[in-house]
Amino acid sequence: MEAVNTGISDADSVEDDETEHDDTGGASGEPTLGQVLLAVEELWPESLAEDWDEVGLVVGRPTVPVTKVLFAVDPTLAVIDEAIEWGAELLITHHPLLLKGVNSVAATSAKGLAVHRLIEAGTGLLTVHTNGDSAVGGVSDVLADAFGLENVAPLTQASNGLPEEGIGRVGDLPELETLGDFAARVFEMLPAVAGGVRVAGDKDGLVRRVAVCGGAGDSLFDAVRANHADVYVTADMRHHPASEAREGATNGRPYLIDVSHFASEWLWLPAAAEALGNVLSDQGYDVDIRVSSTNSDPWDFILTPGGD
Repeated sequence: MEAVNTGISDADSVEDDETEHDDTGGASGEPTLGQVLLAVEELWPESLAEDWDEVGLVVGRPTVPVTKVLFAVDPTLAVIDEAIEWGAELLITHHPLLLKGVNSVAATSAKGLAVHRLIEAGTGLLTVHTNGDSAVGGVSDVLADAFGLENVAPLTQASNGLPEEGIGRVGDLPELETLGDFAARVFEMLPAVAGGVRVAGDKDGLVRRVAVCGGAGDSLFDAVRANHADVYVTADMRHHPASEAREGATNGRPYLIDVSHFASEWLWLPAAAEALGNVLSDQGYDVDIRVSSTNSDPWDFILTPGGD
């Protein structure tokens, strides 16, 4: 499988700070992990995370200096190896490694092995999940910007946030587009993965009001309908919710565009890396921040009947 184009080259990342350090704190221009956590909290407050979610520091010593940070969607073993081989002291992933409680982190399981590799290499792991979805400039905001939406607002408002914070976004295209043309734009903007893009609706139907939700969003159909969206872009649409949404549609709307979970959230990574870099730079810190080149979409190929 080809690696995803990260959109961030070595030349774009901040220069490495090669000052020697120990685990008692950062040298001049070099933040500790704890100071990076404060910058992350400024951008993506943990208070915005959903009640069921597990976000924050998973592995790491707050006093360790940080010179390199890698952003990724998933904390897979391949991504962890990439972070370690690059020499990153911190890996920030969108998806949690330990969302459910565990009784052991023995290296006999994939998750246990992940924890061991991180600790043994001195690489911290930080999760920015639904707080990264909800915050201004989060996953769905990046999707809305990529699609050129205007007058953007949350699909569901955050209970502990600002009016513009919450899960999902809804907004308007500058001009009417056919569903087929809009779906083609969605396909072109997302990283190439095996699953491609699935569309439900009249290819020649006109759309203007668009709802988006990075990741799995088929639980938000009530909000999509309440916001009178012509089309809904999200990932992991299950058979029954999608079928019920089509059966209950008004004049065929909302049309549905189902994309890869990984691809829908990958777009946020370059924006998040840039945002964190800007905050740390404003605070006088020099950190090399990059986006993982590992494609962690779980599917390798797809068979289709063909046709247009």
